Amino acid sequence: MEKLIAEYDVTVEWVNFPLHPETPAEGMLLLDLFGGESARPRLEESHKRLSAIAEAEGLPMTRRDRTYNSRLAQELGSWATQQGKGTAFHDAAFRAYFAEAKDISNPKVLLDLATGVGLDREGAEAVLTSRTQRRQVDLEWARSHEAGVTGVPTFIAGGQRVVGAQPYSVLEQLVVAAGAKKRPGK
Repeated sequence: MEKLIAEYDVTVEWVNFPLHPETPAEGMLLLDLFGGESARPRLEESHKRLSAIAEAEGLPMTRRDRTYNSRLAQELGSWATQQGKGTAFHDAAFRAYFAEAKDISNPKVLLDLATGVGLDREGAEAVLTSRTQRRQVDLEWARSHEAGVTGVPTFIAGGQRVVGAQPYSVLEQLVVAAGAKKRPGK
């Protein structure tokens, strides 16, 4: 996304989506989420594909065997957006989850991510304990469902969509087809 934003006159709007809202707070093994031992070959293939895309784009990625409930991260991300730090927080959360295999349901991890991007720790803690962004995230979940989103990430531009981790060239084609112009000097 950073490269796309740098090269094209586009605006990114983060909208939350409940991919697996049933995931317990302590997380769960990916094998259990996807049906047990029979899912191992599919998970291996998915990991290889994602790793290849990440490597080609110069993005860090690690092997994860667990997934975590992202609801609190989404609520904190909503607040971060209101504070003008939404993209920075989302980037930090993605890096923590995909590159560092951190538990993004853990309030301490989330508070560290928030302060790491320059957000006020006490303000972030208040968001997590009072759940002030619960309604906003519920509205975004409803909006995602209404738009027909079924996976993450989903990129929508000009009425077209691309679902899943994609090479930069695919995202570039999406925004160009939607009318995005290159920034001067790019």
